[in-house]
Amino acid sequence: MNARIQGPAAPPELPALPPEVRLAPLSLESLDAVLDIENVAYSHPWSRGNFMDTLAAGYQTQVLLGGREVIGYYVAMLGVDEAHLLNLTVAPAFQQQGWARVLLDALGLWARARGAQWLWLEVRMSNLRAQKIYAAHGFQRVGVRKRYYPAAAGTREDALVMSLRL
Repeated sequence: MNARIQGPAAPPELPALPPEVRLAPLSLESLDAVLDIENVAYSHPWSRGNFMDTLAAGYQTQVLLGGREVIGYYVAMLGVDEAHLLNLTVAPAFQQQGWARVLLDALGLWARARGAQWLWLEVRMSNLRAQKIYAAHGFQRVGVRKRYYPAAAGTREDALVMSLRL
């Protein structure tokens, strides 16, 4: 009888991670890629002018890069003892891989280093996935802003206000 002995099974193939993952300030060089992501990710995306205004105002704008590819980004502004998250987006191809948490961690470190004690944000009431991510990160629901976001056919959508004690 011939018996064949086989070695261990090959490990399952893991998805390739982007090389050299790093944060960098939003630049004019990366703005087109950010706008491409923004336009795919949202029904009412920020415009080039919105991003240019945040750069002109000196807001914290960070892009998470995998090599030269944009994985995601955030925009935040600093107040007296708080920071306000204005936009956090992960490219659809990289969603559900933990990159939003990486961006939130980076934002929290930046805000704490500048003396912020709170982090605030608004999220669409219909964006349950984002609400779940924020809640898992420790954000608490604190209120509702009525008719805050533009919606379909000229209507408006409420925003859930959330905060995190840093």
